[in-house]
Amino acid sequence: MSSLKFKLSLSPKVSETNIIYPGNIMLIGSCFTENIGAKFKHHLFEVNENAHGILFNPISVQNALLDIISNKQYTPSDLFFLNELWNSWHHHSRFSGIHQNQVLQKINTSINNAHHFLKKANHLVITLGSAWLYLLNQNAPNNNGLVVANNHKAPANWFTKKLMQPTDLTLQLNVLINALKQFNPNIHIIFTISPVRHLREGLVENNRSKAVLIQSVHDVIVGHNKVEYFPAYEYVIDDLRDYRFYAEDLVHPNYLATNYVWEQLLETYISTDTQIIMKQVSELQLALNHKPFNSGSAAHQKFIESCIQKVHTLMLQHPSLPLQEHLHFFKSKVDE
Repeated sequence: MSSLKFKLSLSPKVSETNIIYPGNIMLIGSCFTENIGAKFKHHLFEVNENAHGILFNPISVQNALLDIISNKQYTPSDLFFLNELWNSWHHHSRFSGIHQNQVLQKINTSINNAHHFLKKANHLVITLGSAWLYLLNQNAPNNNGLVVANNHKAPANWFTKKLMQPTDLTLQLNVLINALKQFNPNIHIIFTISPVRHLREGLVENNRSKAVLIQSVHDVIVGHNKVEYFPAYEYVIDDLRDYRFYAEDLVHPNYLATNYVWEQLLETYISTDTQIIMKQVSELQLALNHKPFNSGSAAHQKFIESCIQKVHTLMLQHPSLPLQEHLHFFKSKVDE
């Protein structure tokens, strides 16, 4: 008698390119990027994340990466003043500020750091969120026709909305990939589509947008080596396929969904040996934040000594792991 099947499952397809320590992973794109980036950081991979802040549309992602490749340094003419803040149309509002010179310093430092990181990066994860573009129109004071990364609470009539077409997006992605490979011939590029729904556009319009992104990415990866698609979108939308895996807004995947996608990413890109190291690192990270009831007890001191030994062992076996601060912390707790 056959068992009932209540869901479809998407099995991880192991990549030929592994992510190993120290990793040197750059991530760029939507807010879902930052959820995955936080997990890499927790496991002490070398990570550079969203050097221009959260970005949703492919053109803003492309502009950001080209800025990073060229190490563009922004000047006062690249900023605009609105709502008592200096802003950049190419950056998330986290870069906005009251003082123009501080905004420029923050932007240029971020680009410079990302430039040097990308040059040595082993992996680049690009998460695209929406194919809908917002362009400045004739009602905006300047930059008519510019695709913006963030509206910075500007008047709605400053913008014209446009859906990218797959052929145009494929062309732009090819340009981007070629520029990335010329800058760093060893880069391994992973495209993902964010499972976050963009309800501001409407459900039908959101699905049209995701369809453009999916079609274009699949068209472009067939023509390049070391360029892959990781199906984060499909893991949430088709594999989990349940609103209990979304936050209360029914838009953003919740903790359970993000963890599920993370587990599939591990099976796709990270070997069993590296996963063992990651588990040991995670245990030390949790121990670092452990709040004992009695720090002077014999049991806690034994726990601290065990942590010190684990750090020493990991540092000896894997010198690239940044564990000096962990060692200093645990040693400071001996006989506290």
